[in-house]
Amino acid sequence: MMRFNLVLTNENRLLRGLRGGAAALGLALAAAGGAALAQDRAAAGQAAAAPAQEGPTYADLVTLAEASELIIRARIRDQVTVPPERAPGLAPGFVRLYLEGEAQALLGGGSGVRESLAWLADVEPNAKGKPPKLAKTEVLLFAESVAGRPGTIVLVDEAGQFAWTRQLEERVRGVLRELVAADAPPRVTGVADALSVRGNLAGESETQIFLETTGDSPASISVLRRPGQPPAWGVSWGEIIDSAARRPEPDTLQWYRLACALPAELPSSANLARDPAARALAEEDYALVRAELGECGRRVTEAR
Repeated sequence: MMRFNLVLTNENRLLRGLRGGAAALGLALAAAGGAALAQDRAAAGQAAAAPAQEGPTYADLVTLAEASELIIRARIRDQVTVPPERAPGLAPGFVRLYLEGEAQALLGGGSGVRESLAWLADVEPNAKGKPPKLAKTEVLLFAESVAGRPGTIVLVDEAGQFAWTRQLEERVRGVLRELVAADAPPRVTGVADALSVRGNLAGESETQIFLETTGDSPASISVLRRPGQPPAWGVSWGEIIDSAARRPEPDTLQWYRLACALPAELPSSANLARDPAARALAEEDYALVRAELGECGRRVTEAR
């Protein structure tokens, strides 16, 4: 994921740039940290954000929320266009804006935020090829504070700014509630082990898939097959493997932890069975889980 990693190390030069207009502003930013931004974009590729009308997916919102120190609803007061030659790493078809505004609400972040804000954002031009006029509009920002610079924030991604709508704010608040819930599932980092065991009846089997997570929190997937019934699977987030566990609903944090983290195929090293038939069954059951989880749909972010 591409991050606006602006190391603003020269305060006096930056302030002179702001007072001197867009060209001087771009020069100040280039000297202060534009090179770092260019390196970030080169490393990650020149991926452009999806058109705003498509909107972020659930996976986009979780990714941005987990990366953000601050999630702010802000009202834009003023803007300055940074000349392209002073905007290192700017993706083709975008313009870079220096924006000032007022915080309207802090959706996420425990450190608080100043009312007056300043930040950079890369946006698409309007139908006439001109920078959009954003003054008096409201936006949702996924950002970090800048140490020693009260009121200055840095977007965590070039897709870290969205036009505010009540519906989008409600979606973000829902994601934040899931993330801070006492029973929030841990991040899944891979597959530890998988083992399939045949039952006494023809067509009967059970596969246990144990997951690797941050903090080594226990998590496992069980796949059950019974004669004459479709296979059923569920996930348990704890030491006790719940035989009644069900698969997670789409666009929930449990779903995200699996759909957006599990590898496409069962790693051979994680398959504990030695019998070829048992190994094949474990692979088949894992493939079933991945297929029913579906894709981790993203429009404006990349996996971290």
